Amino acid sequence: MQVDYAIELGREDETLEFPWAASDESSRYHDLKRNQRKIAEIEEAARFPELREFLILMNGTTSPLETAKCDAWSSDEIHPEEEIFGERWKFGSYVDLLFTETSARYSFDCYEDLLKRWVVLLQRPPEMPASAEFLLRRCFCHEGEEVRDGFYVTFYLFGFGSGEAKARQQWASALKLAANAFAEVSAELRVPSTEYRVKT
Repeated sequence: MQVDYAIELGREDETLEFPWAASDESSRYHDLKRNQRKIAEIEEAARFPELREFLILMNGTTSPLETAKCDAWSSDEIHPEEEIFGERWKFGSYVDLLFTETSARYSFDCYEDLLKRWVVLLQRPPEMPASAEFLLRRCFCHEGEEVRDGFYVTFYLFGFGSGEAKARQQWASALKLAANAFAEVSAELRVPSTEYRVKT
């Protein structure tokens, strides 16, 4: 699997308002950390069980992270840098992630430590036609009347295959590897996780 992370904190780089809502109210943030029943309202989680399981893990009571956004899709548009896999289809997803603990959510060092550890684990074998990229970006966190300048991570994952079904299969396998690696990383992080009484 090809794995990398990058820092995108420039003026023109993408940012996140947290919590967020679409301008037409067609979609909005759901707090899965404190109420996992809300996962039923996320269309992508209903369509893709593998993504649903990943969201459950990221928002679990012992996870130091929580999710803000996600999506998943298939495409036969292969970019030049993806041609090394020699496949015609790809299946991809992204998940926006934030630390739950306030002290970590606004700490660049905490995010960088997480990403470095996660990337190292995902760079281990087995080899597979998949790519993962973690982008550290700026997040504007709304806390009551105050807006604080913090950070978040967009985790992109793609699986590649000769057809749509095969690409999704590779994506699902890579997502499972990412979940297992996260479980190992989160056990080593110096960031405390907050135990919540989660509604399931």
